[in-house]
Formats: sequence, structure tokens, C-alpha cells
Amino acid sequence: MKEIQLEYVLPGNIEKRSFEIIREELRERGICLPADQDPVTRRVIHTTADFDYAETMTYSPDALDTAYRVLRSGGDIVTDTNMTRSGINKKFLRTLGGEVHCFMAEPDVAAEAKERGVTRATVSMERASKLTKPLIVAVGNAPTALVSLHEIMENTGWRPELIIGVPVGFVNVVPAKELILRSGVPCIINRGRKGGSNVAAAICNALLYQIRDGKVPERK
Repeated sequence: MKEIQLEYVLPGNIEKRSFEIIREELRERGICLPADQDPVTRRVIHTTADFDYAETMTYSPDALDTAYRVLRSGGDIVTDTNMTRSGINKKFLRTLGGEVHCFMAEPDVAAEAKERGVTRATVSMERASKLTKPLIVAVGNAPTALVSLHEIMENTGWRPELIIGVPVGFVNVVPAKELILRSGVPCIINRGRKGGSNVAAAICNALLYQIRDGKVPERK
């Protein structure tokens, strides 16, 4: 029987070592991520242990610059699940002047959705469109949230500054992501069926940590 080899890593160095392993495996696979996208995509891989994200994570040309501008200026984040909200580093976001909103679990949202025969995600995105601060919308679970966002943008002209669209699943997931990619709104999308609330939170945190660690170049 083959001997089990454990790698001794101090607790404080586990994340750093994990990112080193990801970098090594990407190199072995012949994958070189664009430098500006690398911190975000690698954190998604770190969260999921899934290297498919190196091929499917998709960034509109102005997505990252927009994200850093909005976060630095105190913009807010709206999520489609409390799981995503819980995973985002709200403490650091608050130091920038921003906060995270999630309307999904509010009783009046559920009541309105039932009365109108729509999903809570639909009502939540309508609530998001009423916020007045610069806004990033992070969707990790509900493709209907992306569809609703698209409809709101088409019908009212309102647009969030950035959409993170990484819902997971089978029904309307792929088309919903494509709607956002074609909308002209700055976006970070994972093409295909994969994603999740944890992925949405990982993307938000990757952006925040780049700011926190002083790794975002100042724009003139």
C-alpha cells in the first residue's frame, strides 16, 4: 500500500500554499491567466478546487476597472442569497463606505412575489434598482435574477455599474448569463452551468482584497 504523504504547512500559510499549488497546476496545464484577471479567477479556483473556471470565467473589457472604481468610491453590493452576503468581507467593505444588501429573505419580498406570481429574485432585483448608490449586483444562485435585471435595464434604462453573474444549475442558467454578456453592462460571468453563491462571494472578496492589499494601480 502506497504511503500517505502529508504536507506540513503552518495554519497561517495554508491559503498562501494553496494559491501556490493553483499557480503550479495552471502552469502544468499550460494555462496563463491575464494578469488583471488572475487574482479573481484563482480565488474562484481556490474556493471550488475546480480548474474549469480557468477556461470559463469571462470578463467584459471594462469589468475590473469598473469594479475597483465602484468599491473604492463607497459603492454597495446587492446579492441574490444570504449565503453570498455572509461570505463577503463586509468589515473591509465598510471601511470603503459600502455595504451589502440582500432582499431575498425579507417577508414583504416573499409576500409580493407570491401575490404577483413571480420569484423572490425578481422582486429583489426590482428593489435593487431603487437604490441610489453606485451598485454591484452579485448573482450566484438564481438565473431569474439575471433575467429580471436584463428586463429592468431594457424597460427602464436603469443599469448597475457591474454585474457578477455566476448562478449554478440547469434551467435557464446558460441563456441568462448570455443575456448579461450581451447587455453592454460591465460584467464578470462564468459561462456554462457552474457557479454558486460561494463563487459570487469569492469574486467579490478577490476584488476587495486587491484593494486592501494595495495591488490595484491608481487610474489617472
